[in-house]
Amino acid sequence: MSKPQTRRLRTRRFRRPQLGTVAGLVTLVLVAAGALLPPKFVTEGAGPTFNTIGEHDGKQLISITGHPTYPPKGELDMTTVYVSGGPNGPTGALNVLSAWLNPDRTALPSDALYDPSMTRQQVSSQNTSDMTDSQTSAQAAAATYLSMDYSTTLTVMGATDDAAARLNHGDVLTSVDGQPLKNYDQLKKALADGKGSPMNLGYTTSGGEKRTITVEPTRDQSSGQYRLGLYLKSDYSFPFQVNYGLEQVGGPSAGMMFTLGIIDELTEGDMTGGRHFAGTGTIDAGGKVGPIGGIRQKMIGAKSDGASVFLAPADNCDEVVGHIPDGLSVVKVGSIDEAVHAVEAVGQGKDPSTLPQCTG
Repeated sequence: MSKPQTRRLRTRRFRRPQLGTVAGLVTLVLVAAGALLPPKFVTEGAGPTFNTIGEHDGKQLISITGHPTYPPKGELDMTTVYVSGGPNGPTGALNVLSAWLNPDRTALPSDALYDPSMTRQQVSSQNTSDMTDSQTSAQAAAATYLSMDYSTTLTVMGATDDAAARLNHGDVLTSVDGQPLKNYDQLKKALADGKGSPMNLGYTTSGGEKRTITVEPTRDQSSGQYRLGLYLKSDYSFPFQVNYGLEQVGGPSAGMMFTLGIIDELTEGDMTGGRHFAGTGTIDAGGKVGPIGGIRQKMIGAKSDGASVFLAPADNCDEVVGHIPDGLSVVKVGSIDEAVHAVEAVGQGKDPSTLPQCTG
């Protein structure tokens, strides 16, 4: 959102209208505008925050077994956004207009967030799936950061009609060009680096037979990425188990803060220095932090709940600049390595303003 233009102030004698008259005119304008407003809008507002190294409803939000853990200090809050409208149910015109007039809220067309064909149940299922995936990716990213070995099984669940690799449901990918296949990110990198050149794909059939096939990846016309045309399911085997004591919250954007929470609990010492951090961002198994939606509302929620430092994905910087709440320091991060460094540096007394910033 652009800043309003600054106008030169003038003094002018005018007659002050009665309060009742002003209220009546405002109501009349809102009702008239509401009658003309298209109905399919959603509004966003700041939601609650949850300390990933603290408790929620009387139990630890992140509980780790199978490996020594260390009591963490401070706060590493994941942030949320309240969304009203769209497939979740209609939102009134006055609610939309109120969001437009309130700098702490946002109103936008429903199809900017949701596929118009999606139902409320489908949105809920997708949010739940995204949250589960983000928790698994957080565990993988934490294990990668801490140099803990873990294994990934990539199982074929189906294929597109034009799939480059003709494999069957239940086949398990095991290698690419003779290199053991450790995770999906490794496969994506091999496809990108190969730029469509033939590759040898090792796999084990559902019957246990080991085979190798030579395939020529195809290029997706819309994304430009190379692909095999396979639907793959990732199953992980970690050296520790994580249970999450949080329900009724969906989406992928808590991934980075989950990862930080896991790393803090598995690492001896005080990472936060007792400081109150908050943040947001998706995470992949390799530790890359990705962009999310609603970051303006998340910064507002973080500041409202007492955070002094906010970790923002680098790819969201264009939405951060000009909208940082007073008293909140925002640090730009693009990977879990950068996020851990920021938390440790501030925890040891470093001024957040000396760390990477979003600039416009």
